[in-house]
Amino acid sequence: MNWTSILLEWFQKNKRDFIWRRTKDPYNIWILEIILQQTRAAQGLPYYKKFIDIFPDLPTLALASQDEVLKLWQGLGYYSRAINLHSTAKYIYYECDGKFPKTFNEIINLKGIGDYTASAIASICYNIPEAVVDGNVYRFLSRFFGISIPINTNSAHRQFKKKATELMDYDNPGEFNQAMMEFGAIQCKPKNPLCLECPFKYDCVAHKNQIIDFLPVKKKNTKLKIRYLNYFVIQDTKQKILLEKRKEKDIWKNLFQFPLIELSEPYTKKEELLFQIKSKYNFKIKFEKLELWNSAPLIHKLSHQKLYLYFWILNSNGCLQNGISVSDLKNFAMPVVIQNFIDNFYN
Repeated sequence: MNWTSILLEWFQKNKRDFIWRRTKDPYNIWILEIILQQTRAAQGLPYYKKFIDIFPDLPTLALASQDEVLKLWQGLGYYSRAINLHSTAKYIYYECDGKFPKTFNEIINLKGIGDYTASAIASICYNIPEAVVDGNVYRFLSRFFGISIPINTNSAHRQFKKKATELMDYDNPGEFNQAMMEFGAIQCKPKNPLCLECPFKYDCVAHKNQIIDFLPVKKKNTKLKIRYLNYFVIQDTKQKILLEKRKEKDIWKNLFQFPLIELSEPYTKKEELLFQIKSKYNFKIKFEKLELWNSAPLIHKLSHQKLYLYFWILNSNGCLQNGISVSDLKNFAMPVVIQNFIDNFYN
């Protein structure tokens, strides 16, 4: 069988009409690929449109503030992607004369760009034969060839990239890479793959041996880290609120949040929490009664962490220095869980 020809023929008949498939501009493809890391295409599409509308080219992005970029990214998660994106835009603008690099080695050395993103940009924009390997490609190849190497290991990436490179159409690597990813996304799906309609079903190891549900193989994830986050919504008599920017090398770096006390276990005494928040922030003003907004914690799951969030309402009789009016909160980039609280509490 001519494996590659069959795949490309399938792609021409079945590919989805995404707006990013109408361009080979490296800036657009770069923005797209960074957004689609850890994000499904359907979820990423409105963000891509919004990003290109507000930052239509590299200079516009490079000259924007980091806060503007993070605010636009709000809700996508993995905010380090946005920080690296902005940093790289500035580097290209100031150090590369505003011209996007044109070789694979130059592209992969940019901050925030790994093998997958560099391969996608190089192949789609510059016709360089570099195979992409993402979750869809892992799934497709592992099932067809019966590869049982855990895909979340370093050796797996090398072996799958080698296999994809062997199959590649060197005359049209960008089309081939998009076909591989598309096939894994809509034909060889994680659950309920369309095996009966698959053009590869008679040669697919997983289909013939009825092991589709067992491939690809993944090593068990490390134990989830449990964290208890107590946010304090501190308001003064003028309805102004305190926000702070996260500076630690941690989740949500450079996003805004309410003053925070993190505990290793659920809180037991409100008085201790009140003492901790006063001591940590050295508040000199008087506070009224401390009240818990959510009796049950809001649970927010990340890839390796499980967060239990509590929102405490703390009113002050005095005037807060650097307080922010409720109407201005919309201008600050913050974790989506905090934005959801604001939407519920103030509306």
